[in-house]
Amino acid sequence: MIDPILLEVFKNRTSAIAEEMGVILQRTSYSPNIKERRDFSCAIFNNKGELIAQAAHIPVHLGSMPMSVLETIKSISFEEGDMVVLNDPYKGGTHLPDITLIAPVFIDGKLQFFVANRAHHSDIGGASPGSMPISNSIFQEGFIIPPVKLVKKGHIDKEIFALIKNNVRTPEEREGDFNAQIMANITGIKRLKELVQKYSLKTVNLYMNALLDYSEKIMRNKIKEIPDGVYSYEDYMEDDGLGNTEIKIAVEISIKNDEAIVDFTKSDPQTEGSINAVKAITMSAVYYVFRSLLSSDVPTNAGCFRPVKIITKKGTIVDCNHPAAVSAGNVETSQRIVDVVLGALSKAIPEEIPAASQGTMNNITIGGINPETNQPFTYYETIGGGMGASVKTDGESAIQSHMTNTLNTPVEALEFEYPFQIVRYSIRKNSGGNGFHKGGNGIIREIKLLADAQVTVISERRKIAPYGLFGGEAGETGKNIVIKNGKKEIKPSKFSEKLKTGNIIRIETPGGGGYGNPTS
Repeated sequence: MIDPILLEVFKNRTSAIAEEMGVILQRTSYSPNIKERRDFSCAIFNNKGELIAQAAHIPVHLGSMPMSVLETIKSISFEEGDMVVLNDPYKGGTHLPDITLIAPVFIDGKLQFFVANRAHHSDIGGASPGSMPISNSIFQEGFIIPPVKLVKKGHIDKEIFALIKNNVRTPEEREGDFNAQIMANITGIKRLKELVQKYSLKTVNLYMNALLDYSEKIMRNKIKEIPDGVYSYEDYMEDDGLGNTEIKIAVEISIKNDEAIVDFTKSDPQTEGSINAVKAITMSAVYYVFRSLLSSDVPTNAGCFRPVKIITKKGTIVDCNHPAAVSAGNVETSQRIVDVVLGALSKAIPEEIPAASQGTMNNITIGGINPETNQPFTYYETIGGGMGASVKTDGESAIQSHMTNTLNTPVEALEFEYPFQIVRYSIRKNSGGNGFHKGGNGIIREIKLLADAQVTVISERRKIAPYGLFGGEAGETGKNIVIKNGKKEIKPSKFSEKLKTGNIIRIETPGGGGYGNPTS
């Protein structure tokens, strides 16, 4: 018999463990990308690799971290004190800068749970600083790490660690971030053992399974509220950075009783550039949307997703084959997958679905030699924009939306850490779509370089605007501008260029779509 009060206790205790892991990771990391932007996720799993609890971190990691754990279980024989590192997108990863560290939790000599965290490292090698190049193969994007033990029986494998550090531009920063990830997992292991010591292994397993069943029940009840039927939508990736344009992402959602089938098989084939998404990304985007439909405080775990079946076709933009380039699939294509899934659901439950948000993460990477230290630096950031309006309210302005949940890097931290001067950081007025409720406004950020540097921008929604719904107007498209000696150069959505000291990069991010006829 499940005690509902104790079920609530375990729901909060397990999520609190994941949250505490995140606090440790953030506070002990070196890079601004982790300690300031909090570009990481932490989670706990049962010994089958099923997600038990995830902290409220990055949605794009929802469906992919469990796949990393499953791939690791297949290939690694664990001993107590081990930790496995990986970043291979074709083995449960997302893109190469996202590095996952997985640790087993042994109770009385038997493997019972896993803890894991994934953090975006600001460089993992590859063709350009920041490891987000304009690429046509994953081999150009950085150092690929299959599941391998970084920590063996409590001791860091110095040879593996040296191999990784020797293939990145900022080895000291990487070492600090890896150590933070290790400490986060140690914290998770300690807390799970304390939980077992207090309640017994039998009780912990009983209530972890009950949490999965509870979340499944809530999700099934929600899907039952959606009218049975087939709902479709399509939208396009503008380009892949290598001249291929308007790559279609199409979805067909079939609702039958308490189950949903989400079919992407009519999407376009994978493309030459890096906007290809591995299936783990597609799963994460779909799970995020369905999880967002739940208004109650339901634990985010594998049970939530049991009623949702995802169908893809290998070799397409949403389920690419190795060795397709994927660095932008994680950050850009994931956003468009969300847009098409929401677009389809808007036909079924219009009052619950917002208009399109900015639909891009506006990725910018900058790397070079810092003249103050004569050491390499790599900077990575995603820039917020406008959220889509809904039936209830205007869209939020200047905020991260959907598949990213990071903070911004404060101006003070940027100028302290890097050879930059922030010339402007403001809301992009009137960029949200008009409507009965207006879309949120985007952001304008101008960065003046105080050193020569390689700059790469990976963005979307520069040509195809974020859609409005039910008479609402589309949001404004974004702009990428480089200013040299006062002269403005409009850049494409994806570009990489060596810039000089004094040059300025100006990013104007898209606004969100409006909702409802503005005159009604």
